[in-house]
Amino acid sequence: MEDIKNLRNIGIIAHIDAGKTTCTERILFYTGKTYKLGEVHDGTAVMDWMAQEQERGITITSAVTTCNWKDKKINIIDTPGHVDFTIEVERSLKVLDGALVVFCAVGGVQPQTETVWRQADHYEVPKIAFVNKMDRVGADFFKTLIDMHKKLGANATPIQIPIGSEDKFIGVIDLVEFKAYFFDEDGDLGKFLPKEIPADMLEVATHWRHNLVEKIADVDPEVEDLYLHDAKIEAEDLKRYIRRVTCKNLFVPVFCGAALKNKGVKPALDAVCEYLPSPLDVKPPKARHPETEQEIDITPDPKKPLCAYAYKIMTDPFVGTITFTRIYSGSMKSGTYVHNTTSDKKERLAQILRMHADQKEIISDAEAGMIVGLVGLKHTTTGHTLCDPAHPVALDRIKYPEPVISMSIEPETRADQDKMGMGLRKLESEDPTFKVKYDNETGENIISGMGELHLEIILDRLKREFNVKSKVGSPQVAYRETITQSVSSTGKFIQQSGGRGQYGHVELRLEPGEKGLGIVFENEIKGGAIPREYFKPIEAGIRQAAATGVVAGFPVTDVKITLYDGSFHEVDSSELAFSNASSIGFKQGVQKAKPILLEPIMKLEVTTPDDYLGDVIGDMNSRRIKIESIDQKGTTKIVVGAAPLAQMFGYATALRSLTQGRATYTMEPSYYKEVPRDIIQKVFPDIYQ
Repeated sequence: MEDIKNLRNIGIIAHIDAGKTTCTERILFYTGKTYKLGEVHDGTAVMDWMAQEQERGITITSAVTTCNWKDKKINIIDTPGHVDFTIEVERSLKVLDGALVVFCAVGGVQPQTETVWRQADHYEVPKIAFVNKMDRVGADFFKTLIDMHKKLGANATPIQIPIGSEDKFIGVIDLVEFKAYFFDEDGDLGKFLPKEIPADMLEVATHWRHNLVEKIADVDPEVEDLYLHDAKIEAEDLKRYIRRVTCKNLFVPVFCGAALKNKGVKPALDAVCEYLPSPLDVKPPKARHPETEQEIDITPDPKKPLCAYAYKIMTDPFVGTITFTRIYSGSMKSGTYVHNTTSDKKERLAQILRMHADQKEIISDAEAGMIVGLVGLKHTTTGHTLCDPAHPVALDRIKYPEPVISMSIEPETRADQDKMGMGLRKLESEDPTFKVKYDNETGENIISGMGELHLEIILDRLKREFNVKSKVGSPQVAYRETITQSVSSTGKFIQQSGGRGQYGHVELRLEPGEKGLGIVFENEIKGGAIPREYFKPIEAGIRQAAATGVVAGFPVTDVKITLYDGSFHEVDSSELAFSNASSIGFKQGVQKAKPILLEPIMKLEVTTPDDYLGDVIGDMNSRRIKIESIDQKGTTKIVVGAAPLAQMFGYATALRSLTQGRATYTMEPSYYKEVPRDIIQKVFPDIYQ
């Protein structure tokens, strides 16, 4: 248990270009994991190991590594910042105990920062904030702090404040020790002893030290008592209080630096060890018995029964499929068997790997708290639970966002047909937000993902890793259908052909559901009108029918279906009959309930110089973008709007040409909205004929 106490499982999360990978590279260098600083802009970053990452200078896939700092062992997951790869952040946060959130001192809280912060809050992950790029022109530490309070609602308080900014960023004041530290030419703090705080900053430092104690007192009764009695709090005690409230997710310590210049990384690394929780300090995941649904307590103890969660799949050309797994309790040894409760299969652990980006180290065993790669699992994919066969347990699965963009794909040559099918299947198994389906009407393979960049990377990987050249159609929007009225519907499936027949009868109530919840099935039958064994086939039939809508064939979403009555035949009823009956009842109900077509709306944020604001807004209006706010930041304007995805293809090129390449934008899925009738008549002219 002593080893678990000194373990830190952390993720580095942020908006794109805030400096996550640069921070990670510095941490690896300082901890002795690497002996040469990797740079994102040179394509030499260790954690950006994919060819596409090195060429584009962005992180595409989350990479895990392990390093040691002082007496602590740190497992680090470096995550992507681009919204198209948000699932990598989601599934990483599911298995982490803490997060280092990186902010750009110039950009402040940016759109994807809000997204990853919400994701971390959803999984109750304690956070430390690192305000990066303090050496950049326009850097403003305190403006970023105000952004955290306003946009994130965070109880974020500085543990350090900067001495200077931009090219005059020369050091930091540690508010806990109440000492000043100055950087050397290498940006390293470690070679210098603490110095007295400069006289011109003493008043500011005193204010922020008082503010730090006050903010902790707001969420900790013991500190509140000391604060009200004006008692002196020693540095070591203050560190203990900061750790306590941070581990409870009530407080966010804020640090600052410039990772590219090596400034401030070591104090942030110290903070990870001092303030972020070990596996013993966080709430264990919710677990239940797979059959009885009874809750089971999980304890991070190697001596307890095994409970592990597979959070990611990666295909490796040399060892096959690697299953990235977080072990919550118990231990595992290579060569032994475990039980997969999700697929109800027995799995053999051929090898256990400790990962360092794409490098692998074979280890003989692993125990609670560790994040490892497993080789040899044939029936395990993302979201599956592995456990001791004698102690079955199931953990909650991640809810994945639905794809918002699709395109057709076909191989350039007939010889590539099988290779393309195999490649797409492997990529689909790795990425739950990437979907492949065959369209029977057009005879085309359709691939769907989270954005243009997402599908672009998939096609690039198909070409490089599977040697498949493909032709693709133009991108298509992933529309959805829903209903606007509540209706009742009868579904009957009766067949008699001599001998045993088929009989299924259901009475359904369909109502518009809550946005974002998809298909919700409820059962109100009491008294045996339909036997229990048919409830699952009924739900399966409804979900199967919902995959193809009645307006234009798109999936139906946000509908609540209640099974309230029905009947059965003692001889002729079967699972198939009730599945078909519920499917018929659902389709007929949707047709009666005034169905409508929905389109994905994206949250768009454009940052443009003042000179081009008129052109940018004019173009946005022509694309049906609803402008929600326009803010000023320095000499630039930030325009936020709700944009229909159908109008956003090729927007990057259009924006560059409008602003001579000086404007930038970010976009992320926001919600679904009814498609205007005039747009339907243009895109789907057959619907209203």
